[in-house]
Amino acid sequence: MAMKRISLSLAAAGLLGATLAHAGEVEVLHWWTSGGEAKAAAELKATMQKKGHSWKDFAVAGGGGDAAMTVLKSRVVSGNAPAAAQIKGPSIQEWAREGVLANMDSVAKAEKWDELLPKVVADGLKYKGNYVAAPVNVHRVNWLWANPAVFQKAGAKLPTTWDEFFVAAEALKKAGVIPVAHGGQNWQDFTTFESVALGVGGADFYKKAMVQLDPATLKSPTMQTVLETFKKVKGYTDKNAPGRDWNLATAMVIKGEAGMQLMGDWAKGEFIAAGKVPGKDFACVAAPGTAKSFTYNVDSFALFQLKDPANQKAQQDLAAAIMSPEFQEVFNLNKGSIPVRLGMKLDKFDDCAKTSAADFVASNKAGSLVPSIAHGMAVPSAAEGAMKDVVSQFWNDDKMTAAAAMDKLVAAAKNK
Repeated sequence: MAMKRISLSLAAAGLLGATLAHAGEVEVLHWWTSGGEAKAAAELKATMQKKGHSWKDFAVAGGGGDAAMTVLKSRVVSGNAPAAAQIKGPSIQEWAREGVLANMDSVAKAEKWDELLPKVVADGLKYKGNYVAAPVNVHRVNWLWANPAVFQKAGAKLPTTWDEFFVAAEALKKAGVIPVAHGGQNWQDFTTFESVALGVGGADFYKKAMVQLDPATLKSPTMQTVLETFKKVKGYTDKNAPGRDWNLATAMVIKGEAGMQLMGDWAKGEFIAAGKVPGKDFACVAAPGTAKSFTYNVDSFALFQLKDPANQKAQQDLAAAIMSPEFQEVFNLNKGSIPVRLGMKLDKFDDCAKTSAADFVASNKAGSLVPSIAHGMAVPSAAEGAMKDVVSQFWNDDKMTAAAAMDKLVAAAKNK
């Protein structure tokens, strides 16, 4: 796949004082291609243009970024790494161990990143104590999105427990709408699965099963209940779900074709892009049973080592811009997420975001702030991939028992 170049020509004044201009070039790999995401990416372009840089956009389609990672690996192996790539979670450390990421401590110290980021987030952006990535946002994964008009028509109420979820789903089904909008892709299956695990088992169970990969917890009676509840959700999705992209599932809720969707808060960006108002045209509530917990997904850019000094300067300007209050505000307003930078004013943010921000801080203090496996935040990529395969297999195979799925999960978790 040919990668277009994103060139940021650096103004002479910013780079070399009064001397001649040296154009820096920075290439950025990301996969923000849906409506709300594309608007958010355009804000980074605008932020860089204000600094006097020029920008040509490149993106690889595919919500989970798998296609992007394939492109990136081939580029790095061939000695032609981009300046920055959308990488997060343990994958940042995996790349850093290869010795290909750049030390960003000079930017991080100048911009006081240690003071502005929650420690749990900052630690994930460092390798051996040095910053090697810049964070863009915090997404809450454990959300339930709903269309209030559809719920009203069905005489259903927004669920706060899994029992209530199935009561609402049944009412929606009787009203002739698809109860649950879902896209049958492995990361979407797992997004639903981990919200069920958190809601049924609680934060401590989630940490043992989904972060520590404890075999006894992966094969416990609680996990059996999680799997059975998860499979029950499938009965309320439609036959066209396999292969559907997440934003198309969100569109079903927006149009009133479906009642609800279990998805992270990037879904909110789609509602906003469609001109919908939170609290009126759509509802955002924590996934059943998870109101006091927060599954996080932090988007970030890993920064690769570059040889050219002008390109290094362009890269540092990009890192500083990503963490600036102006960009954090405007980007997250478009993306549906919240700023990763603490202590920012949230006046322009809607009620969904304000709830998310308050819960982010509260769950951090309570110890119920947990990383998302579905979104590459919790475990090594080999274990993540193997576990996703098991969960999707269980979702799609009506003959597979919860006991068999648990055995397979224990085996999958051993992948390092």
